[in-house]
Parts: sequence; C-alpha cells; structure tokens
Amino acid sequence: MTTSSQETENSAVVTFANVRIGFDEGDVLRDVSFAVMPRETIVLLGETGTGKTLTLKLAAGLLRPAQGKIEVMGKEVSSMDEQALLTYRRQLGFVFQEGALFDSISVFENVAYGLREDHISEDEIETRVHEALRFVELEHTADMLPSELSGGMRRRVAIARALATRPPIVLYDSPTAGLDPVTAQTIITLILRLRDVFGVTAMLATHRLQDGFALAKFRFDAESKRVVRIPDTEDATPGNEPATRFVVYREGRVYFEGAPEEFAESKDAYLQRFLASI
Repeated sequence: MTTSSQETENSAVVTFANVRIGFDEGDVLRDVSFAVMPRETIVLLGETGTGKTLTLKLAAGLLRPAQGKIEVMGKEVSSMDEQALLTYRRQLGFVFQEGALFDSISVFENVAYGLREDHISEDEIETRVHEALRFVELEHTADMLPSELSGGMRRRVAIARALATRPPIVLYDSPTAGLDPVTAQTIITLILRLRDVFGVTAMLATHRLQDGFALAKFRFDAESKRVVRIPDTEDATPGNEPATRFVVYREGRVYFEGAPEEFAESKDAYLQRFLASI
C-alpha cells in the first residue's frame, strides 16, 4: 500500500477550517475546525445528531459545506467540481455503518467494484481482491452473496473493499455499531492492522468510547501478528506510535479536542458522562 506524497510529517492530511453546514431544521455543524496528521486516527464522538457522520461525508466530498474550507491530501475538496470529486473519492476508503454492499453481486465483485471503476487490469483485480479478503480472513467467502454473511462478516467485507484500492486515508462510520463484543473486537483489530502495517490515516465516527481507547492504547505488532498494549511511557506520536486524538462534538461545535489521556483525566461533567458509558 502506498501513501500520497502530500503526507509528510509536518503537514496535515485532512484540514477542516471554520466549516458550517445545515439543513431545513438549522445548522448541524458550526465553525468546526481541526486537522488530521499522517498516520493519525481521529475519533469523532458525540451524541446522535451532532454531525459525526456528516463530517465523514464532507471529508469524502459527498456534501459541500455552506461555509468554510476542507482540504484533504493538499486538495480543496470543498471547491471541487463533480468530475474532480469522482477522481478524488477513488483515493479514499469509506466503511459505512451497514457495509453498503451490493446485495445482488458476489463478495468478490463487491470488493472489486472500485478497482473496475479505476480500470485496473483483471489480473491485478484478481490479486488485490484475494489479498484484501485474505487480510480480513474471508477469502473463502469470495463466491458468496452478502445476504449469506453475518453482520460482522459484511462489515469485514466492507473493510476489504476499502482496502483493495490501497487508499492512504480510510473513513469509518460507526464500524462496530450493532455488533457483539467479540465481533467488534475483530473489527478494531483490522483497523489497527491497517494503521500499523500500512500506515493508513483514519477518521472514525463512533458512539463507542471504548473503541477510541482501544485504538489509542493498543497497536498491531506485525512480527508476532498480535495486538499488543502500548506502554504508558511510550510517546505515541507519528514516527514512533501512531497518535489517536478525540474530537467531541456538542450542539454542532467542537467541544473537546485532545489526547485520550486528557479526555480521561478531564473533570468536565459532559466528558465524564461519556466516560461513565464505558
């Protein structure tokens, strides 16, 4: 997997600057600003309706802000025309909450879909699809239909589809929602593998605070092929361990932005309510 040349240690991969967007009922996001550095994982938290999924759709160019600027990999997504957006979206991986698989075609064809859109050769498609399915340990499902899979397996196929195009950035929309604890842990392990083996930068929207702490406190060790805890004394920064930061929304604004440790140690009543939900 390759990464964009824009991804240097000193430049943000994703930047939101004073972004506002709303609908008939009023603004959903108000003056939202934050940046995502290379190999970093931003965990978007907040109550339902505070704009977490909306943020991912804005980053993917699926929606345009009413105000502000969004830059991804050095490109101003918020001002692109539709043709430029189509090309841009092929550089992203997007894992939707429900997987968003095509029910009428096989798992193989679902994973191959983006590659065919990019006019990749059939031999290369064959290689990449099997590689991606092997990564999520579902190579045996290639000829099956999504309806024949469990919810957790469909989520893993969605990750394989995102992985197949070898994107430098992956956007995850509630990837563990509705899954049992064991299956949810499998999904988190896959996200850790993508980050720690391939250096993927990620934005992850979730209601599950424990997912954010798992991404912050653990890493995937490629040598042992196991998830291991990051020592508390280790400096988790790009170039050493990938950093994880929390962005907490409240009423459409960024209420908190910082390291998981800062979140856990905060005496703020609103943040403490999140901690109590673990």
